[in-house]
Amino acid sequence: MSARSGLLGGRVALVTGGAAGLGAVIATTFAAAGARGAVVDLVDPPHGVLPAGWASVAADVRDAASVQRAFAEVTSHVGLPDIVVANAGIVPPWTQTSQIDPAEWDEVFAVNTRGVMLTVREAVRVMRRGNGGSIVVMSSVNGWKGDPHLVSYVASKHAVVGIVRSVALDVGRDRIRVNAVGPGPVPTDALRSRMASRAAQGGPPVEDALRLAGAATALCRMVTAEEVANAVLFLASDLASGITGQLIAVDAGVL
Repeated sequence: MSARSGLLGGRVALVTGGAAGLGAVIATTFAAAGARGAVVDLVDPPHGVLPAGWASVAADVRDAASVQRAFAEVTSHVGLPDIVVANAGIVPPWTQTSQIDPAEWDEVFAVNTRGVMLTVREAVRVMRRGNGGSIVVMSSVNGWKGDPHLVSYVASKHAVVGIVRSVALDVGRDRIRVNAVGPGPVPTDALRSRMASRAAQGGPPVEDALRLAGAATALCRMVTAEEVANAVLFLASDLASGITGQLIAVDAGVL
């Protein structure tokens, strides 16, 4: 039996952006720790694969009514969520400041910031009906550092950290904890795809970009999706019962 088995026994979790990628790994990690729950996404998980005791709920985090319906469906079919992970997000293509597209900017903020706000708002509403809980928001290393090619993304992730710190102060008396995880680059298919697009814009080839990203950390490697998911698990569990309003870096020590 792993050390994490039973950490979330009896808990109900909701993970946005959970159909694939990092969100799917978080859901699988939660299930292994004993949680039931649901992944909330625009699409169903590939091949309908879900952990035992988990459901798939369709929703668009940009739309308030859609988020409300998703929480209501999860509450009705699985139970009142006491863990919510606001993971849904998008990364735009590289763009120079002089070429920023306002429509693209608005879309990044609609998903990464408005989507987080709507998810956190609904999480607070349902957790106040129960016994409190833990909200974990997916930020990024770009929640505290800049990137000359990703101004909209960096701004959206800075905003997310502000949401976390402010909401934590508001809802602590309701026994609701709110924290963020800030991953460094994670070698997912999505990251490889972005690196391929950047290579086409004059950036380094994908494998070189991956090596450079790993070399720019104290551990001389990139973090894995499982390592990020384990940090989310920690913040969701009672092991982090005294932690709120924090941004936890999971970046292998970005230099």
